[in-house]
Amino acid sequence: MKAGSPARRGPKPKLDTRDNLIRAGLKTIHAGGFTATGIQDIVDIADVPKGSFYNHFASKETFGAEVIDTYSTLGQQRLRTFLCDPGMPPLARLQAYFDDRIEAFAANAYARGCLMGNFSAEAADHSAVIREHLVTQWDAWSGIFESCIAQAQREGAIDDRRSAALLARFMFNSWEGALLRMRVEKNGAALAEFKDVIFGMVLAPRQQA
Repeated sequence: MKAGSPARRGPKPKLDTRDNLIRAGLKTIHAGGFTATGIQDIVDIADVPKGSFYNHFASKETFGAEVIDTYSTLGQQRLRTFLCDPGMPPLARLQAYFDDRIEAFAANAYARGCLMGNFSAEAADHSAVIREHLVTQWDAWSGIFESCIAQAQREGAIDDRRSAALLARFMFNSWEGALLRMRVEKNGAALAEFKDVIFGMVLAPRQQA
């Protein structure tokens, strides 16, 4: 190139392509499922060439694992805004969180449910990579619930005959099952029953002597 000649200008690289693909994956997979969502669907929404997908992800399977992690991280941020609120008693925080989620699912016509639950039902039997990521994220969520329940036990709000870890896993497992039933029935009956049993029996306030 001769001195003083203008530099050639080409299209600027999209530095956020990877994030755009993950956001597109969150949207399409949550709406249509992992198996039914093709890579072409994802790149079309992200508005990137199909080859760009493989510049960032080795396979659709590894991409799905990244989508799970991103979804989980976003969900945990919301979870902590409720369960780590020092201005509310622990049981009130838990109830406020589930009330918020029930309202959100109602506003969405009881569709989609939890993306991690959807992945568990659809892909966990067929992908070790996805299964490993799900196990890690389920444990992370359960740990946040466990901390809140443990505080309620320390404060004497609920009894401690069963460990906070066990109660957290049972509550979380029950919630995910209720979400699957919700999607089938397209109403909030299973979610209301979940709240009634969990807060009326499993995490019922300790009776004063």
